[in-house]
Amino acid sequence: MKKFTEEMVIDYADKLLIGLTDDEVKMVLDEFEIIDKNIDIINTISDIEKVEPMTHCLDDFKYSLREDIAEESIDIDDLLSNCKETANREVKVPKVVE
Repeated sequence: MKKFTEEMVIDYADKLLIGLTDDEVKMVLDEFEIIDKNIDIINTISDIEKVEPMTHCLDDFKYSLREDIAEESIDIDDLLSNCKETANREVKVPKVVE
């Protein structure tokens, strides 16, 4: 399998417009090295292609969906009466970004 290089990481970061420092590039390469080692370990398992994919980590996992029943909702004006400030039937919040 092809290994990630510093040039590849920098190129991908530039394409994603995230620009990485030298330390961040090294960190990404170190992480990919760990991932590659784990994949190599997994690839040594014999007959792994015969294993059925799991949908949940527990063998005895059971689920049941509740029936979707429409219920009466609370009146919007009653809900908004609990708010400090409102504008056009919406909650008015302080601006946090200039």
